[in-house]
Amino acid sequence: MRIQKAGIIAVVLALATAGATQAGVTADQAARLGKDLTPVGAIKAGNADGTIPEWTGGITRPPAGFRSGTFHPDPFAADKPLFAITPANAKDYQAKLTVGQVAMFAKYKTFKMNVYPTRRSASFSQAVYAATLKNATTAKSLANGEGVGGASLGFPFPIPQNGYDLIWNHKLKYKSTGGMRWSNQVAPTATGAYTLVRLREEFLGPYYKPGNSIESINNILLYFFQEVVAPARLAGNVLLVHETVNSAAAPRQAWIYNPGQRRVRRAPNVAYDNPGTASDGLRTNDMTDMFNGAMDRFDWKLVGSKEMFIPYNDYKAHSNSIKVKDLVRPGHLNPEYIRYELHRVWVVDATLKAGKRHINGRRTFYLDEDSYQIVAIDHYDGRGQLWRYSEAPNINYYEVPTVWATIETHHDLKSGRYISGLLDNEEKGPIDFSFQTNAESFSPQSLRQRGIR
Repeated sequence: MRIQKAGIIAVVLALATAGATQAGVTADQAARLGKDLTPVGAIKAGNADGTIPEWTGGITRPPAGFRSGTFHPDPFAADKPLFAITPANAKDYQAKLTVGQVAMFAKYKTFKMNVYPTRRSASFSQAVYAATLKNATTAKSLANGEGVGGASLGFPFPIPQNGYDLIWNHKLKYKSTGGMRWSNQVAPTATGAYTLVRLREEFLGPYYKPGNSIESINNILLYFFQEVVAPARLAGNVLLVHETVNSAAAPRQAWIYNPGQRRVRRAPNVAYDNPGTASDGLRTNDMTDMFNGAMDRFDWKLVGSKEMFIPYNDYKAHSNSIKVKDLVRPGHLNPEYIRYELHRVWVVDATLKAGKRHINGRRTFYLDEDSYQIVAIDHYDGRGQLWRYSEAPNINYYEVPTVWATIETHHDLKSGRYISGLLDNEEKGPIDFSFQTNAESFSPQSLRQRGIR
């Protein structure tokens, strides 16, 4: 696989271990940001054959008529598919598909990827760009990649040196200081039957508050609250998480409230490969937001950068003009609502460390170069066999702005089942970034009061 940032990324054997504390890049390297590199470190130029255009700033102004708090209109609604990849012709495009995508075509005759013109729509605020430029020379990885120091607000490693840097860019991608969303999910049977699980979530991110730095936020990266609203048999269960920046210094803390017991209990198992909320075992805790939590059970290797077909600008799937039943199909979501484009992605291989435990022996992550959003993952079992394929159709949330998933889907290629989350199409609105709260609302003491129904 060819590394496309030769001269910026010296994939050095010493860095491949990613074990020692690593400082930021030189001022000369950082000076490329906003010039031949975008302000977050992607290659600004398009590719040689013109199928990937130059980045010219992304979406800097919402489409006419958009109001914050409403569903985001499609700025590319007039685009038509250039072609479709199907089981019949997938082999012709295999070089630009993930292993998991190839397996999806082999397993499902109904799976299809409608490929549209590439739109480099990713954008962030000028404050994020300025902070990212500063972070480039000051940010450093700590505790063998388990923590970050010397950064604030923006991406910590816009000129990444290894796999740890890239995953941290995903984890610290700007998401506003807080918000509320419906993370509704379905886990259809092989025939497509499903029960919608309604999940209401709140989050607060101290790292993203202007004026804060990693050193000033008391090691709390994110406060997270999740309540099951439906179905009735699960309603009232509440999860609270305090996600740390440096898990080696202090691991994640989690608590659960069960309405039947009416008590708050610590939940140390809300981490790693333990099953996620109401997931039927189809999603682990560390698969939320494609990846979250401690990184210590894996070695993270930067493989390189390549062009791939990935879900992108999926405003059609995001729309409130469709219902969940329009999306759900046996084996996979309705391909007519998912848009794919050709983009450059970073490829990171995570392999399980000797003596560590996880249901996955290896995972390959694909990160959009313009946003560091993880857009796809190939998951392997302990025997090295492909097990699951995950993907995250995304949009630009204009009001922030940020690029983030509008759906997350995880396919079990052995059982033929999948789980999709963030299905807010039938709610009053998508993520509400104007929803603001405070750290006290995420205290264990408040959990019982908030969980009583």
